[in-house]
Amino acid sequence: MPQSAPSGAGSSGAGRFAPSPSGDLHLGNLRTAMLAWLFARSTGRRFLMRIEDLDRVRAGAETRQLDDLAALGLDWDGPIVRQSERLARYDAAIDELTAAGSTYECFCTRREIQQAVSAPHGPDGHYPGTCRDLSAAEIATKHDSGRPPAIRLRAEITEFAIEDELHGRYTGAIDDVVLRRGDGIPAYNLAVVVDDAEQGVDQVVRGDDLLSSAPRQAYLASLLSLIVPRYAHVPLALNSDGKRLAKRDGAVTLADQRALGRTPDEVRGILAASLGMAEAGDKPGLDELLRGFDPVALPRTPWVFADL
Repeated sequence: MPQSAPSGAGSSGAGRFAPSPSGDLHLGNLRTAMLAWLFARSTGRRFLMRIEDLDRVRAGAETRQLDDLAALGLDWDGPIVRQSERLARYDAAIDELTAAGSTYECFCTRREIQQAVSAPHGPDGHYPGTCRDLSAAEIATKHDSGRPPAIRLRAEITEFAIEDELHGRYTGAIDDVVLRRGDGIPAYNLAVVVDDAEQGVDQVVRGDDLLSSAPRQAYLASLLSLIVPRYAHVPLALNSDGKRLAKRDGAVTLADQRALGRTPDEVRGILAASLGMAEAGDKPGLDELLRGFDPVALPRTPWVFADL
């Protein structure tokens, strides 16, 4: 079993924000980034920026995202890391798991997986192990069909527990997650574990829609003898229908807000007010927010965004 990251401050540790450059950051993303910065800086950790660009990359998005974060006053330490430049690290981790007998090839199509997980056996959305015990002859036949296999984890447990700053002890289901897709692209659950460990990230602050992924990632870290970070899964920003923000929900990006005449300082104030850290109309600086930051006082429910 791996060691858990210490809960106290330490300059050797780090927090991070890791957006995917698939489009502009919306106010919910910016709110989470600000929280990740506050968590890291308030505990004496470095704050790192990582671009998760293995999939869904839109031209110019990375630059706009970084510009928006800087406009709000967020800074980060060291160079920006991009996942697309780290493929050899992910391959090495998969090779390590394979050498330990902890992987297998999966030839299932997306439709087959969807049909399999809808059957009444096992948790919703979890892979039921269709290809886990194929014989050598069956594997050869699958290869002859020309369908490129994904690489899956051969999990030896069904659940794993993590500690979360806002949710306490959380136990989640473990299944045979994909480590490398059939197209050769490393999967998110593997890449994020490898990246966090190599970058010294021992504090992960992100949206609570990813809470259920944390046990899988912590389990992977344990198999790779890596330290499990401390987690803080923070409430999301939702629209009035209770769904994630999207462009159709109004002025949801910093550029949209600027078009309405609001400065980045005013937007930072809106985000701070949504967290109970400022009054409506205030424009606190990040230093002021940092001095008053208390994770215990953070809201535990989503921020419902209305077009301001």
